[in-house]
Amino acid sequence: MIVDIFLITFAYLLGSLSTAIIVSKLGHIPDPRTQGSGNPGATNMLRLGGKKVAALTLLGDMLKGLVAISLASMLTADHTTLALVGMAAFLGHLYPVFFGFRGGKGVATALGVLMGVSWMVGLGAIVTWLFMAKVFRYSSLAALTAAVLSPLYLWLARPSPALLAMSLLMSALLLWRHRSNIQRLLSGQEDQIARKK
Repeated sequence: MIVDIFLITFAYLLGSLSTAIIVSKLGHIPDPRTQGSGNPGATNMLRLGGKKVAALTLLGDMLKGLVAISLASMLTADHTTLALVGMAAFLGHLYPVFFGFRGGKGVATALGVLMGVSWMVGLGAIVTWLFMAKVFRYSSLAALTAAVLSPLYLWLARPSPALLAMSLLMSALLLWRHRSNIQRLLSGQEDQIARKK
């Protein structure tokens, strides 16, 4: 029980380390919560600081979920604990205690959690995102499609009621956090991914 509480608390605090805000401060880039889309995530950091800071943000946010799950997997095999740890890291990113509970949308952190649970699921989510982004050129649509399909990938690769529940809840929260993007997609006002010249 003590180990479980430690793992869940650690995962939430780790998730609360907002990579975008940390990178923006270190790189003297405007706070992503007050510029661009207002979202402290990789896509907004791409707009504000370019590819390098966006890549750092994506990697940092993904590692939060991956490290939390990997550590938990070394200390326990209980799927319920793993699911709670994954959710804690994800919720830490969405509602970071260190940054006034104003976090990102959670795509990269959710991917890190899924990769920690099963590399095949993480790979499936990445391939889905890349395919949708390449074909339709909407980052939000790619993320939403990957989020919707990830529970299916997880069930096929590592069937577990607890882990499936975690994945379904993360997907539901991802859809909720992208509700403004969904509205813009439906109205044709969502920004597309810029094509290379």
